[in-house]
Amino acid sequence: MTEKEIPAIGIDLGTTNSCVAIYINGRAEIIANDVGERTTPSYVGFKEEEIVVGKTAKLQAHRNYGNTIFDVKRLIGKRYNDKIVQEDIRNWPFTVVNKNGNPELKIKLKNKEVFYCPEQISAIILNKLKEVASNRAEASVTKAVITVPAYFNDSQRHATKDAGKLAGLEVLRLLNEPTAAAIAYALDKSSENCKNALIFDLGGGTFDVSIIQFENRHVTVKAIDGDSHLGGDDFDNRLLDYFVEVIKERFDYDIKEQRRALARLRSACENAKRMLSFQALTQLELDALIDGEDFDAEISRAKFEDLCEDLFQKALDTVRNCVDQSGLQPNEIDDIVLVGGSTRIPRVRELLQEFFDGKHLSNSINPDEAVALGAAIQAANLCSNECQTVEDFVLEDVVPLSLGVETAGGLMNVIIKRNTLLPAVATKCYTTAKDDQPSVNIKIYEGERSLTKDNNLLGELKVTGILPAPAGIPRIDETFYVDENGILSVTATERSSGKSLNLDIHLDKGRLSAEEIRRILQEAELSREQDERYWKIIEAKNELEAYCNRMLRLIPNINMSSPHHYYISEKCKDILLKMRTSKYEDENYLLQKIEDLQVECEAILELYADQEYEEVEN
Repeated sequence: MTEKEIPAIGIDLGTTNSCVAIYINGRAEIIANDVGERTTPSYVGFKEEEIVVGKTAKLQAHRNYGNTIFDVKRLIGKRYNDKIVQEDIRNWPFTVVNKNGNPELKIKLKNKEVFYCPEQISAIILNKLKEVASNRAEASVTKAVITVPAYFNDSQRHATKDAGKLAGLEVLRLLNEPTAAAIAYALDKSSENCKNALIFDLGGGTFDVSIIQFENRHVTVKAIDGDSHLGGDDFDNRLLDYFVEVIKERFDYDIKEQRRALARLRSACENAKRMLSFQALTQLELDALIDGEDFDAEISRAKFEDLCEDLFQKALDTVRNCVDQSGLQPNEIDDIVLVGGSTRIPRVRELLQEFFDGKHLSNSINPDEAVALGAAIQAANLCSNECQTVEDFVLEDVVPLSLGVETAGGLMNVIIKRNTLLPAVATKCYTTAKDDQPSVNIKIYEGERSLTKDNNLLGELKVTGILPAPAGIPRIDETFYVDENGILSVTATERSSGKSLNLDIHLDKGRLSAEEIRRILQEAELSREQDERYWKIIEAKNELEAYCNRMLRLIPNINMSSPHHYYISEKCKDILLKMRTSKYEDENYLLQKIEDLQVECEAILELYADQEYEEVEN
């Protein structure tokens, strides 16, 4: 196989398990790892002489609990003080420390402390999958499409790409996980009569829902929703918390103080959760768990469902929101496609069927493998190698939230609307609000509210060195570009100087969780009327302010009498002063103010209509 023919691979980098696939010999196939299994646990174990990955790392986790890392996907791209990170830390047997505001993993080897960032741990997992793929391809694989949750933010996406680079991979594309599953489904024969499908992707740590439209080999994302912190791990944690309390009551013992025992109990809870998908009752049996004493207890499926019911309902609310966003009715969804290991939980399936009036849930694609298969198909399409020729299809993904900047009065001026197809680019021209303003601070936001204070600040750009000019004269072009990976770049160019500034949104703070995004959308709907009223008031204020400034610039160019000059000048200055010191809440009052001022000013200007004068355009 020549270098040109070396296939690219698709990687599902999961919270609990990861999977790698390749498109070769005319089809996508999952690559089994070195122990013959088609998925690899996302575990990394540090031993004195070696680093172990996958099943080997998971099996020794309870003995090497402090040096075995898992769930790293829940840390990547996040800040240490993130509330969710702090909640997770209390259930992990390994140590997470604060390194300049970022979470890092502390490993103890040979009496030395070694620190790894989440990207490095992810890179070790990716490198293992790359080796597995290279053995299958009989060549060194260097290119990959890596999947991420649809609601991963820019920081998490950048961090995932960095992990790929650390693993020696050229990341061709970051592909949203439900979109990857949709690609696998689109090329499956069972999708031939499907126009609209809901991809329900509930994995070990993340949850995504997408409404996908299929038409003539077009795969179009109509709406997405999700939660980057909801999945099987959360169900495990509910069981863990339950049995921690059982142990406290039975033995008067806090097992969370013993990290090795906690690691063993956590593993048993994960196994119990899996068993309860197939049987109504299961048993936990752990020898010498508490000071040499055995621990055994039973848990029923009914109890498990009761412990997790709010999480299941949270997932169903996400489905409801996604269907609403798509503009479709539940009966217009032709197929519900299940992806991710946690979709095997009976209560999850029951709630889905109830919502869709008993509609059959599709099992046509393997829930553990579909994402990797779709990523491999997309990798083949991007490479277009002879050995990777795949039936043509067009993939159209979308921007999850509107993107824009703050303008006068704290308004959210949208540059790219939510659900715009990717890649997306748009430019708008802005200007200064004050005379001789030397700089402009551009604040970049995402969200659906009319006022920026209700949206999420992504970053800031400061354009400096603007030549002295009246307000409204300088021109600043602001260009937003969201690439195929969903990563935003912003460019601001001041026309007179040609000076440009660029900002890639690498945020260490402030990005939204999927839960916050859903809250934003709900609040936007509930507050739409109020927002529209504020918008109209601010627009009226801006119009009145602009007219006053126009008059103040215009009258020095007219040879008018002192009383007239004084009247217009003082009238406009007085209005501008009152607008800065008074809070106007009545749109009609402002509109009437504009009309009255225009009548008075135009009447005076009419007296000097025969003079030649020229206004500088805004």
